[in-house]
Amino acid sequence: MDYFSLFLNATLVVKIIMGMLVCLSIYSWTIIIRKWLSLYLAKAKASTGLERFGSARDLRQAVQSLGGDPSSPLYTVAQQGVLEFNRSKEAGVSEDVVVDNVRRALHQGVSMEMSRLNRSLAVLATAANTAPFIGLFGTVWGIMNSFHAIGLMKSASLATVAPGISEALIATAIGLAVAIPATIAYNLFLGRLGGIETQMVNFAADFLNRVQREINMLHGTTRAAD
Repeated sequence: MDYFSLFLNATLVVKIIMGMLVCLSIYSWTIIIRKWLSLYLAKAKASTGLERFGSARDLRQAVQSLGGDPSSPLYTVAQQGVLEFNRSKEAGVSEDVVVDNVRRALHQGVSMEMSRLNRSLAVLATAANTAPFIGLFGTVWGIMNSFHAIGLMKSASLATVAPGISEALIATAIGLAVAIPATIAYNLFLGRLGGIETQMVNFAADFLNRVQREINMLHGTTRAAD
C-alpha cells in the first residue's frame, strides 16, 4: 500500500490532521528520548549521592561529597537544607525550631526537584489522550466525504467508496501510532519518578538525622565548655 499516495489523495482537512499528528509524534518522541536519558542519569546520580552521603563522617563532609552538580536530584534538596540550617543557626533559634525549619526546607527541596523532573510529562499525557480522537475526527471527516461522493456518483460500489475510506482510516492509524508510545512512556516515567522521589525522601531523612546529630554534638560541646 502506498501511504504517501493515500496522503496526497486525502482531503485538505484530513491532510492537516495527519500533519498535526505527525508533528505531535515527532515532538513526543523527542520528549521521550530526552526524558528517558534525564531520568536515567537522575536515578544513577541519586544512588551514587546517597551512598556518598551515608558514608561521610559529618554533615559538612557529607554535603561536600555530593559535589556541585545541579543536575543531581539531591543537589536542590541538600541546598535548601544547608541554607535553612545556616540561617537558623545564625538566627540563634532553639534546637527544635532549627530541626523543624530544616525539615520544611528539605520537603520544599523535594517538591521543587519533582516539579523539575515532571516537566514535559504533560505533553505526553496530552498526546496519549488526544491523538486517537484527533485521528478519529480525520477518519469521520474522510468517511463523510466518501458518502458525499457516493451521493454525487449515484453509485455505492466498493470501488467507489474504498479509496476514500482507506484514506480516512489512515488518520486513525496515525493517531494510535502517536498515542500508544506516549502512553507507555508516560507510565514508565511515572514509575521511574516514583523511585527517584523515594530516593530523595530517604536522603532528606538522612540529612535531617545528621542535622540532629550535629546539633547534639554542638550542644554537648557547649556544655563541656561551661
